[in-house]
Amino acid sequence: MATTNKELQHFNSFAEFYPFYLAEHANQTCRRLHFIGSTLVLTLLVSTIFSQNWVLLWLLPVIGYGFAWVGHFFFEHNRPATFKHPLYSFIGDWVMAKDMLTGKISF
Repeated sequence: MATTNKELQHFNSFAEFYPFYLAEHANQTCRRLHFIGSTLVLTLLVSTIFSQNWVLLWLLPVIGYGFAWVGHFFFEHNRPATFKHPLYSFIGDWVMAKDMLTGKISF
């Protein structure tokens, strides 16, 4: 079970973490920036594989986290969850993108 103190939160599973993750992404612009960043990451990854220009791989975290962090710092006004929960946050980005594509979460 997740603890209630926001500073000390511990999650025993991704299923426990995901509602917290969604609450940290309540702002529509923040969610859109995450989606744009994730889409650009996939596009760059595919492009890098086909071009075999492996030096482009260093741009993946810059693009992915760059868009997300702009969303958090300028629109959501919170610290990205990735600072305290990096693996669950990484998974959360992709699950949220899927949920946005399927209409479960609004763009």
